[in-house]
Amino acid sequence: MRRMSVFPQHGTALGLTANEIRQEVENNTSELVSDLVNLSARARFQAIRSLPMSFNERKTIRNRVNSVKLSKTMLPADCRQQVSRSFRRFRANLASARQRLVVWQYTLKEIGGRFGTSVLSYFLFLKWLLKFNLFSLLINFCFITIPQIVHAPNVSNATGFRGLELLTGVGYFNQTVLFYGGYNGEVIVSTPAYNMQLAYFFTIAAYLMLCGVSLLYSMSRSFQNNFVLETGPVSGGAWRLLCSWDFSVVNEKAIQYNKNNLGIQLKESLSERLQEKNKMSLSDRIKRLSLHLLAWLLSLGLALGSGAGIYFLGIKLTFSFDHDPNDLKAEASTLLLPVVVSLINLIVPLLYSLISKMESYSNPRAQIYISIMRNVILKMSLLGILCFYWLNDVPSSISCWESFVGQSVYRLLIIDFIFCLLGIFFGEFLRNVIGTMWIQSLGVPEFDIARNVLDLIYAQTLAWIGIYYSPLLPVMQVLKLFIIFYLKKVSLSMNCQPPKHTGRAAQIQTVFIALLFFPSFVGTLAMVSFTVWRLRPSDQCGPFQGLNTPFYAIFNWIDSIQGSSFWVCWIFENVLRSELFYYLITLIVLVITFFLWQITQGRKELIKTLREQIANEGKDKAFLLNKLQTIQKQRREMTSYRPQDFDQTPHFNPNWMNTLPLDM
Repeated sequence: MRRMSVFPQHGTALGLTANEIRQEVENNTSELVSDLVNLSARARFQAIRSLPMSFNERKTIRNRVNSVKLSKTMLPADCRQQVSRSFRRFRANLASARQRLVVWQYTLKEIGGRFGTSVLSYFLFLKWLLKFNLFSLLINFCFITIPQIVHAPNVSNATGFRGLELLTGVGYFNQTVLFYGGYNGEVIVSTPAYNMQLAYFFTIAAYLMLCGVSLLYSMSRSFQNNFVLETGPVSGGAWRLLCSWDFSVVNEKAIQYNKNNLGIQLKESLSERLQEKNKMSLSDRIKRLSLHLLAWLLSLGLALGSGAGIYFLGIKLTFSFDHDPNDLKAEASTLLLPVVVSLINLIVPLLYSLISKMESYSNPRAQIYISIMRNVILKMSLLGILCFYWLNDVPSSISCWESFVGQSVYRLLIIDFIFCLLGIFFGEFLRNVIGTMWIQSLGVPEFDIARNVLDLIYAQTLAWIGIYYSPLLPVMQVLKLFIIFYLKKVSLSMNCQPPKHTGRAAQIQTVFIALLFFPSFVGTLAMVSFTVWRLRPSDQCGPFQGLNTPFYAIFNWIDSIQGSSFWVCWIFENVLRSELFYYLITLIVLVITFFLWQITQGRKELIKTLREQIANEGKDKAFLLNKLQTIQKQRREMTSYRPQDFDQTPHFNPNWMNTLPLDM
């Protein structure tokens, strides 16, 4: 490309008038514009930006190029460029619109900037659970509820709405599509026929299967990225300090958020290295181990005692559906069990916090993980005892026991939500008021990540348990998550401060997903499977009434298509009911897991080798720099002691002719 100059290219400016110089400049400008017109849009843009001119001169050149292009007749190449530019703008606008449609995007960025990645992981986890429940609500409503409502609403003995049903789930809601008893197993006459038994069974099974696959995939990816491959100096404080700043941020408030976020991340990274410098003696180690053992015994004793108390209280307060519908006292007594469970979930974790302070862990991340484990044991022991009570004692004493279980789960979910609201008000708002106005030594309360995440896992476990007994239970869970998100966000901004001791946010997120899979999802899957394969359904309500087990609906369907669909019957009899098939599936999964593990180990070794090469290259460069500095230092010393080398007296060279070039 031509470069413009104020001088002619054939000669010098000496002897030229101002008009001649101006004419030469105009000629060079015209040649430059003609060269730019023939370039593509991107190349022309880069060429104009690289011109050694001021901004106004480049702007003038760009305007002239645009005017020349518009004055010419549109060629096919120009049409393609215009279409390509239009498509690029459309994609950019579409990407911008998609970013605006992302739920809570700006809010999550604000939370991450103000309170750090560990606190942000709680809200990301809540958003992830919201997606699960929205998907469950969609498929249950489309494949189970709508066909039942359109075909024949199974409503009997309906009473008037009194308001207490919103808390208890009985009364007006007793025979509605909210619970298992509001559905029947009739075949809807249509083209083709719609079997409600198969729809109910396969919808719940498909949802649980998709949840399991999603949890396994998320857990494996998160574990690989945050535990296996994220080791070494790349995840240390130097990397965060030098390479993690976002230079695209120009807003002053956003810059302050990023600074706070980076500072909290550095605290997370450096807090794990403090324990490496503290070495304890043997007697101190024995003393600490004894203290930890005593703390674990107390924690397990509290969990087991709470579970036993809940079981005996449930047996004593077994509620029958045959009571008077207008008896509000008997209906309100059903709230006693969920209130006691929520009180245990509120009080016992506070005792765990006192026990944890007594232990005085040196590693903040270890303290977080220990607190999470103890709360998981408590909540899962309570749910395990309740599931045992529902599946062992309730079916033999209540006629429509599936609806009773669904209503029990509904009450637990509602009361847990109420206690969550009370915890936000009393545990965060009033605690902040007391700590800032009256007892300033208490200070501003910290946001307890472990406790809040365990509350989400507990509520999601209840939603999964009740999915079979109450297909529309995800409606309550979706509303609950929406309200909790905004209340927690406001309370976090007004009443709380970031936790002083946090672990790595990405690894904590992996732990949350792992806990959601086991024991939460695995326990739910075991309970639903036991219900479907072993328990006899109610004879007076539900889609599976009259069958030995709900799974017998599949046998009846296979018998009905015995002559028309031979291949379906063959697959069911020889594949799905064969132990060899599941043995082969298990073997294939183990082999795939082994190969993926080997690939991960290979990548880990490769990363380790590359890091060693980087370190060796740094050492080589340091060695060469030291060598170069040594040589330069020696030369300076030599020149300082030989001043005669700098003699500037002219000398005549008799062989000056030999120094001339040969072509002269």
